[in-house]
Amino acid sequence: MDQLLILWCLGFSVLGFFLMGYDKLQAKRGGRRVPEKSLFSVALLGGAAGAVLGMYLFHHKTRHWYFKWGLPAILFLQLGLLWFHWEYGVALL
Repeated sequence: MDQLLILWCLGFSVLGFFLMGYDKLQAKRGGRRVPEKSLFSVALLGGAAGAVLGMYLFHHKTRHWYFKWGLPAILFLQLGLLWFHWEYGVALL
């Protein structure tokens, strides 16, 4: 079960990272953007680490307070839940 959880988070983190990069590229080109709701949804589903990494690596959405503070807050919450799960063996779902 732990391996599945790790793969889940890793998969959504990779997706969040690439969505941030793609949205930054589209912003520069004037193309169709990724909705902010989608970026937050991927982060909430376990991809906060990749979304935060992409946000700072691509310098994208860093001026929006709800991304600047919201995505790291989601990441810390997810890390806390994972620690609690592994420390105490409590099921997350």
